[in-house]
Amino acid sequence: MEFTSFPDVTALAAPFFVASVALEWWAVRTGRAKGRYEIKDAFASMAMGIGNVIVNTLTGTIALWMMMLAWPYRIATIPLTWWTFALGFVLYDLVYYWKHRFAHRMRWFWMEHVTHHSSEHYNLTTALRQPWFGPFTGLILLGLPMVWIGFHPYVIALIGGLNLIYQFWIHTEAVDRMPRWFEAVMNTPSHHRVHHATNPRYLDANYAGVFIIWDKMFGSFVPELDRDKPVYGIVKPVGTYNPFILAFHELGGLLRDCSKDGLRPWRWIGRAMNAPGWSPDGLHNRSIELKKAYVTAHPEEAGQPGLPK
Repeated sequence: MEFTSFPDVTALAAPFFVASVALEWWAVRTGRAKGRYEIKDAFASMAMGIGNVIVNTLTGTIALWMMMLAWPYRIATIPLTWWTFALGFVLYDLVYYWKHRFAHRMRWFWMEHVTHHSSEHYNLTTALRQPWFGPFTGLILLGLPMVWIGFHPYVIALIGGLNLIYQFWIHTEAVDRMPRWFEAVMNTPSHHRVHHATNPRYLDANYAGVFIIWDKMFGSFVPELDRDKPVYGIVKPVGTYNPFILAFHELGGLLRDCSKDGLRPWRWIGRAMNAPGWSPDGLHNRSIELKKAYVTAHPEEAGQPGLPK
């Protein structure tokens, strides 16, 4: 079966993104919707989005080449029909869940993904705050099983674009809760606010792209609690609106930490492969330590959602 490339659906959706941002900004400014906008922060996020488009345009051929290398080794060729496309969409979201989870649990991948979490505000411009790494970290390779199963890279690219478009609207405080049945199955603004929060109970939770059922299946779901409003950003705030620092500050941080280790490659590998906050001296500051410290200070919260007993 011959496959042809599909249009870049995220590029086609760009006017919708811009119009939605303008509408949310107006609604927040006029008191018609919840949320906060800080002009410098919003422009930094949009600059990151533009940079992401440029980088992906320049490296798109490399990313496709990496996927196409696996195509000859597929075990089958799945024809493109409505039901195989739907199946691929669900399967891609499962793969996305694990890619996203790895992006939070391994510092090598986190140095790319941290860009998206660096804003201390949560609005539609936050969705545009995307990394400038292209395929550099190799995170894209975690999607190879779909190619080996028989989904063509062009089809995967189209599904991935639609997955990304869905995730745009969940970056908002303007929507409180969706209907209960929707919240039970789909990723929503409430679920994703948890994911972007630095509150100890919310760290490393709700990795889903479209279907929140993956988090419920794999034990990473934490509900948003009205008594613990999300505080957005990252544990160590960047403190700048400079797009280049936002894009590469964690890469610089990893290199600085490795330089302190001297010529000890095993320590470098340990820093890259372990969770953010891991240290070779055992004085870790990972999410698990932050959660334990919070429970120690608030023993009445032990065993509550997102917190250890």
